[in-house]
Amino acid sequence: MLFTCCSHVVHMLFTCPPPSYSPVKACHFESHLNKLQADSNYLLSEEFEVISDEKSASDRCLFPFPDDSTRVKLSYLEDDPCSDYVNASYIPGNNYRREYIATQGPLPGTKDDFWRMVWEHGVHNVVMVTQCVEKGRVKCDQYWPADKEPLYYGDLVIQMLSESVLPEWTIREFKIISENSCSYPRMMRHFHYTVWPDHGVPESTQSLIQFVRTVRDYVDRSPSTGATVVHCSAGVGRTGTFIALDRVLQQLDSKGGIDLYGCVFDLRLHRQHMVQTEVRNQNQNQTVNPVRFVLTHQPNPNMINNQYKSIV
Repeated sequence: MLFTCCSHVVHMLFTCPPPSYSPVKACHFESHLNKLQADSNYLLSEEFEVISDEKSASDRCLFPFPDDSTRVKLSYLEDDPCSDYVNASYIPGNNYRREYIATQGPLPGTKDDFWRMVWEHGVHNVVMVTQCVEKGRVKCDQYWPADKEPLYYGDLVIQMLSESVLPEWTIREFKIISENSCSYPRMMRHFHYTVWPDHGVPESTQSLIQFVRTVRDYVDRSPSTGATVVHCSAGVGRTGTFIALDRVLQQLDSKGGIDLYGCVFDLRLHRQHMVQTEVRNQNQNQTVNPVRFVLTHQPNPNMINNQYKSIV
């Protein structure tokens, strides 16, 4: 506990944003981006270095441990003092301090814990931004029934009611029943984005933006204020990108400006390594910020000129 608290304080001290970083109005975003990209992206790289919490490229594939102050806790199971643990962190949004739960993709041994978290924390929406298998590598275990036959996950019964397969994402609806509770069955929607390439960003940024807006529309119409669960494999890179994009798109709609730096900084105070990913090609290994890339492809020309690309 002491080590975790100390490391959190040190992390805050070394990543405290300088006062020069402030929200950018949408109408000024193009000139702001051109300034950052001048001299071979010098200022863009400098800003990213200040906010970066990566120790090395090899850290990307390691599952981060949630901080004690922000981790999601489960109820204790009998005779198991560690049963309150799940690798998940509360992440603030524009509307609530616990608007999201960022978590790793369920493993074969953690699927029951995942569903227990969904049930205990009143989750109605889950966002998945990875495939179960990518390029022959297992990224996440399939934690839902493959058909409409109910399956047990611990004491919870999960049944898929519907599945709408679209070209770039799939929406599933599940019914959850707890055998240890007198509560009524609950409904949960599962939003699965299926075209995000490993080690990169989606080619069609418009589809990602449309996906984020689709999820936001469902969330805003959900019957409860329970947190939205978001996961990829490790629960940091694509997960952070989705959450950051959801937040800044809401900022654009409500305020006409973007505080991307402040948003990512806030995310990383609550879960390490959020947003950053790694792009590899034949000639170089370079760190990229997918949110920047996506935001500079905004389909609304009145908000951001879509002719500019930004790869940090």
